[in-house]
Amino acid sequence: MTASGMTAAGIVAELQSLANPANVAGMARFGISSQGTLGVSVAEVRRIARRAGRSHDLALELWASGIHEARILATIVDEPARVTRAQMDRWARHFDSWDVCDQACQNLFWRTEHAWPMVEKWSNARGEFVRRAAFALIARLAGKQKDTPEERWEEAFRLIVEAAGDERNFVRKAVNWALREIGRRSPELRVRAIATAKEIRRIDSKAARWIAADALRELES
Repeated sequence: MTASGMTAAGIVAELQSLANPANVAGMARFGISSQGTLGVSVAEVRRIARRAGRSHDLALELWASGIHEARILATIVDEPARVTRAQMDRWARHFDSWDVCDQACQNLFWRTEHAWPMVEKWSNARGEFVRRAAFALIARLAGKQKDTPEERWEEAFRLIVEAAGDERNFVRKAVNWALREIGRRSPELRVRAIATAKEIRRIDSKAARWIAADALRELES
């Protein structure tokens, strides 16, 4: 139970009362798994999360429910300082949709002290959504983390080049996202991102060519 008096069981019951099967069908068209999905909007999930407040224990219970929206809510209410690498690995193995992956990275994982080590670990993962998480995390760190050492971005560019040939849709889109977000960070990194995109363009891969063309379209505009 949180300080607000809300429990995981109560939150799950509230989410279930808001279930919308029509939304589930619409989400499926955008590549979101319908398994355990209720069709509750992210805005509604965030409203419930604000009422619940921060709680690591609540987050773990919500995640264990297996319900799509409860897992997104878990990424909002968890306490970053209490998140471990083992938890991040465990949750990443459960990713079955790009949105849960991205919400975990954007709401929670980037705030932990383990963010960069997990980027390195997940960047070569076999699972599509685990590997996506590495680059979704880079994108979020590029947009939010201040005072990042320059060598972190050099390492990120290396990982981006290494993953650019991955033809899986949700990986290539995240690699592209990460490259563009780093390029937005500063004029110096924009120049470096353009050079990286041109390096990727030389890779004999349809995914790499798409990543390079899309990134250059934005970075050079």
